[in-house]
Amino acid sequence: MAETHHFEASRLFDMRGSVALVTGGGTGIGLMITQALAANGCKVYITSRRLEVIQDSAKKHQPPQSSGGQVIAIGPCDVTKKSDLEKLVADLSQKEKFINLLVCNAGVSGPKAEPEHEDAEDLKQKLWDNESPEEWSDVFNVNVNSVYFTTVAFLPLLQASIAPKGPLGDFAPSVITISSMSGIMRHAQGHFSYNASKGATVHLTKLMSSEFQKAKIRVNSIAPGYFPSEMTAKESDDRQKSKVPAEKIQEKGHVPLMRAGKEEEMGMTALYLARNMYVNGEVIAVDGGVLNVVAGR
Repeated sequence: MAETHHFEASRLFDMRGSVALVTGGGTGIGLMITQALAANGCKVYITSRRLEVIQDSAKKHQPPQSSGGQVIAIGPCDVTKKSDLEKLVADLSQKEKFINLLVCNAGVSGPKAEPEHEDAEDLKQKLWDNESPEEWSDVFNVNVNSVYFTTVAFLPLLQASIAPKGPLGDFAPSVITISSMSGIMRHAQGHFSYNASKGATVHLTKLMSSEFQKAKIRVNSIAPGYFPSEMTAKESDDRQKSKVPAEKIQEKGHVPLMRAGKEEEMGMTALYLARNMYVNGEVIAVDGGVLNVVAGR
């Protein structure tokens, strides 16, 4: 039975001795999650297509030595390519006997075309002229296909963290996919391909959680709202960080908190899913209440 001191936050979210891999871990939401894990003792490997970005983030965002955590750049890796994923698994296997957590964060926004016309001819022209099947395929390749194949590639290393091979118990290894509130809402936001792909990521998460529990691996998803990232801010600073002014969020008119999400709020959610073994197959929206305003679930 739990004593009161067992509920200390430092124990509930202790990641010491754990190993994680975060795709797209050099910027935005991936970096937020990386920092949260490392600050609580996790050894976090970050990968991306842009080697210089992850190397810079690993250099500038190391946790205090007292935490026991570490941020390590590995790659580069294009998660849409099987050959890159196989090399990443091989390289990581030379460094670690197992991983406890895989965060599939890499994603792209895709083309934008606002469905703003009532006249069908105008509506068709707006959408037809500003999107292409090739662009849709690219979005789904990154936001959906790569999530599946990245997870499949790392299943053995995840399972290896279960006792007796590894130090933890059943269902301790887990995968966190990064979907989006856009994959839950019915408003296209001018991003039909992005929202559809994130809806697919949501359902893929549910499929994998059901099928991979046979291997005693959990799969959950975080569905973020507006957070400071290159996708929302279009840029990063010299520390690979982005800023989204509150005014920009307020202009949207459908965010009850009237601001972007705080980086710490994303970190809290990732730690919860990483440590709570009794959560499997869940999609947690961290959106400031947007889905209470915009039609969705």
